[in-house]
Amino acid sequence: MTAKESTLTNTSSASKRKPSTESLLFRYMLECVLVVVAVMLAFYAPGFSTVSNLLNVMRAISMLGIVACGMTAVIVCAEIDLSVGSGMALAGCILAWVVGACTPLMGSVAAVILGSCAAIVVGMACGAFSGAMKAALNVPTFITTLGLFTALRGAANLITGGYPLATFPGWFDFVGNGALLGLPFPAFVFVAVVLIMHFVMSYTTFGRAVYAVGGNPEAARLSGIKVSWIKTATLMLTGGLAALSGILIASQIGSGTGTTATGMELDVIAATIIGGTSLFGGKGRIWGTFIGVLFLGIIGNGMTLLNVSEYWQYVVRGALIVAAVMLSQVTERRR
Repeated sequence: MTAKESTLTNTSSASKRKPSTESLLFRYMLECVLVVVAVMLAFYAPGFSTVSNLLNVMRAISMLGIVACGMTAVIVCAEIDLSVGSGMALAGCILAWVVGACTPLMGSVAAVILGSCAAIVVGMACGAFSGAMKAALNVPTFITTLGLFTALRGAANLITGGYPLATFPGWFDFVGNGALLGLPFPAFVFVAVVLIMHFVMSYTTFGRAVYAVGGNPEAARLSGIKVSWIKTATLMLTGGLAALSGILIASQIGSGTGTTATGMELDVIAATIIGGTSLFGGKGRIWGTFIGVLFLGIIGNGMTLLNVSEYWQYVVRGALIVAAVMLSQVTERRR
């Protein structure tokens, strides 16, 4: 090899390495920012670094994170689900009603299991309905889930009569408020969901199909992937996870109520987008969503400890979403 060829080869290799380095920097930028923010809050926010506060953060983000994992799959498919907050409320109300009606007949344990299964089935059925409307009538999921957003909240209030329905046995409090090995029990559920969803999205045929459908649905269809079924499956998965999260919240507050998780859908979408999932589909990571959920939880907790106005907290969350979308666009253009 001549000196000129060697120079060209080295230059070519360097040019190939440079984008990879930049891509790596952008890929882990959120993690770096999260560490910096956490360190700053540890110094300036009173009580932030205490064990009790960190455990409260873990408990608070768990319910949000469980739903955000499902939302990641939906948004990767280039769809969206605006009904998850209402679905969480409905799940808690269904559980409370079933427990109240069935405990005298079969005991509290069986009643809680039956109510939980019923709530998850209803949540998945709502996702199936949104998917069917998209597949059969090409109704955007934005519209269908916006309708469900109102309908499910109304159904939850109909079940409870507009009042908290407190029918749970005493032991059920552990599910939402208990601790295992010193850590909140909901955090174990959240981590389990993250690990399962990471495996599904990264190492299974279904996960690869989700990315294919979100990236180019027509190419996915020509490759033999059932596009409508994949989208429906992700919506069903998210509906089921929303119901699971609603069950945990119902245990935490000790009742089923129609006002549970009001506005939660916006936080779920925000965490997903901040974590790097593209609203245009085809791109997103469960790990990124996990970091996005943690980031939102730490920022919210820190602002509360610093006595920042609730209105300013909404401003900050909105700014974070815009910044995350801008960063995503910049990253795409640099590739």
